[in-house]
Amino acid sequence: MWGSAAEPADSYYEVRPECTDVPKTRFKIKPGKTLSARKWQAAFSTEGYLDMGKVLNRIQRGGIHPSIRGEVWEFLLGCYDAKSTFDEREQIRQHRREQYATWKEECRKMFPIVGSGKFITAPVITEHGQPIQDPLVLQQTNLGKGPLTPQETANASSMDMIKELTSRGPLDKKVIQWMLTLHQIGLDVVRTDRTLVFYEKQENLSKLWDILAVYAWIDTDVGYCQGMSDLCSPMIMLLQDEADSFWCFERLMRRLRGNFRCTETSVGVEAQLSNLAAITQVVDPKLHQHLDTLGGGDYLFAFRMLMVLFRREFSVCDSLYLWEMMWALEYDPDLFSKYEDPDVTADKGEGSKGKPKSIRQFGKFERENVRNGASNSDAPLPISVFLVASVLKEKSSKLMTEARGLDDVVKILNDITGNLDAKKACTGAMKLHKKYLKKAKKP
Repeated sequence: MWGSAAEPADSYYEVRPECTDVPKTRFKIKPGKTLSARKWQAAFSTEGYLDMGKVLNRIQRGGIHPSIRGEVWEFLLGCYDAKSTFDEREQIRQHRREQYATWKEECRKMFPIVGSGKFITAPVITEHGQPIQDPLVLQQTNLGKGPLTPQETANASSMDMIKELTSRGPLDKKVIQWMLTLHQIGLDVVRTDRTLVFYEKQENLSKLWDILAVYAWIDTDVGYCQGMSDLCSPMIMLLQDEADSFWCFERLMRRLRGNFRCTETSVGVEAQLSNLAAITQVVDPKLHQHLDTLGGGDYLFAFRMLMVLFRREFSVCDSLYLWEMMWALEYDPDLFSKYEDPDVTADKGEGSKGKPKSIRQFGKFERENVRNGASNSDAPLPISVFLVASVLKEKSSKLMTEARGLDDVVKILNDITGNLDAKKACTGAMKLHKKYLKKAKKP
């Protein structure tokens, strides 16, 4: 598998032959640079402790081999503590799988299509909680077709179930809210990564729908918003167990859910856009001034890049490579304890807590924050904002000379699709971050 030459990674995320306008992958698996399965296994002690410093170095140099990507991501996203043993992780994994099964069962009781291997793309209830007999839903759940299999008979009860639920009296507000999102999730699921052979399989589409439906049920603050399917899709491709995919997605959402939280007055991602404006003002004041003059001072043209972490600007393979580079650079050894539920960590040995962390165990980006005291602020700026800033900086002269209006800005930025180098983008972001911290410190 590891030949001497760089191996293209496309074969791991096969594109459907008829999709010809998909950006080509630049990521190559490089022996000696990319984190291989062998190097990954060698980073664990016999008890299961992980030498994260070693792993981060590798990832920062050449990404992760697609065959082990899922399990490495679980650590990068804080699903597991590097200072835990094999046994402790197995316990946590089992506990989480049971938790997911419980939530999924709750959802299935309210709407039997959950977990049935199907999904819906048309609304099932009105905003007042009244059932809608939508012909599309009936067709999607196989109602109204000849004799039904036992599985279909179970699905057939979904409409009756809603009728029964509503006949008991008004539905709970939380249930209505959740049910109203289900068809929206379905509409996005069929549009997500549709160029991939992987999503030609109905079971993979319904897995994506199930995970997002369960997430919308447990995170009532965010529920479901467009873009979340783009963030969840890779987890399903990389991890075999649906519950493990769910928890990986849940951890990613902990970082990004602020982007999706909308109040009466603001959209979550606005905070990041104003950070982007502040950074550009510091590192390239002329460009900021120019964008402001064109009416782009709110940086809304960068909305999509931040919302779905460059999924649309890169090929599938390159966007995954970019993500893991970002997470490796941002890695904080306390991530697990920050995220974990007290009942899961209660039985973990206290040995690893309270010890001063070696700076080697932090990602390079996070190291800079620690040295500059920036990580102690409430929310240090994420590397993604610096990534967008570095793309703007790289296009600065083009934007200054050719952009006469916001349409031009959007067009120039759209031209980067498929032409960005993930590693270069991260290097650029790191440089800007350093420059920003220096300049921002000066009164």
